[in-house]
Amino acid sequence: MDRRKFIKFSSSTGAVLALAKLATANAAETKPANTVAATSKTDEKKHVEAMNQYAELTGGDKLVIGMLVYPGMFLQDLVGPLTVFEALMNRDIHLVWKNLDVVGNENPAQTKLIPVRPTITFKDCPKNLDVLFVPGGVPGTLTMMEDPEVLSFLAEQGKTAKYVTSVCTGSLILGAAGLLNGYKATSYWSSLPALAELGAIPTKNRVVVDRNRVTGGGVTAGIDFGLTLVAILRNENYAKAVQLYLEYNPAPPFNAGSPETAPPMVTQFLNDMFAGINDASIQTARRAKKRLD
Repeated sequence: MDRRKFIKFSSSTGAVLALAKLATANAAETKPANTVAATSKTDEKKHVEAMNQYAELTGGDKLVIGMLVYPGMFLQDLVGPLTVFEALMNRDIHLVWKNLDVVGNENPAQTKLIPVRPTITFKDCPKNLDVLFVPGGVPGTLTMMEDPEVLSFLAEQGKTAKYVTSVCTGSLILGAAGLLNGYKATSYWSSLPALAELGAIPTKNRVVVDRNRVTGGGVTAGIDFGLTLVAILRNENYAKAVQLYLEYNPAPPFNAGSPETAPPMVTQFLNDMFAGINDASIQTARRAKKRLD
């Protein structure tokens, strides 16, 4: 939360403490010495306790986060976790791609509306990342699953990254890079069969944590994923502070966010619409697994 508002908050906190000291000093002129000393010690103790509590919400070693961006990704898969990560203090965030050219989202025609510019190349990306992250989105996911340069980069970074992570169909890309074999993982609800083809253990949860693999479900699960990861990287109260900072308090107007709760007609409609993509995902996953084997 190293933004202007936090700076103002920090400044105002300092002002309050200064005023408190001034008030204590003024009180010393009218109160007996023993009373003033006791009050001063009490105020100092409260100040130390408050600072210790704030340290839990502001401290921590520097984090280095590498987030893959690519043509055809789903923009919300990137923006959700990025919003959470940006709220962290003491972090470096890199948007990583082959070059520094602007990449589009799931609809290339929309690139001009919301362009995403990488900040660093594969070659210059730091090693030993704290977080290696991959967003999803079709058709981009299918292309990345068979891109030797992307898969090589992920496989190499995955060897040393503290946490290997994804949201939505980004887990298929991790799987194609050989990074989910034998791990529980999740993906977009209709992509779970393709995930199984890659040696992962499909797990139908909003966020799945298996050792140092952290994967999120489809699209909007990115914020839940981000908060879960912040709790792991920092602590639970830190994550709660980020959640409140973002005012993440979802109350969807409909209970249709999963195949289990959506009306059967709606689920069938999406299954029919994604039939070709789902089949292509499975075939692409099988080719990827064959290469890995």
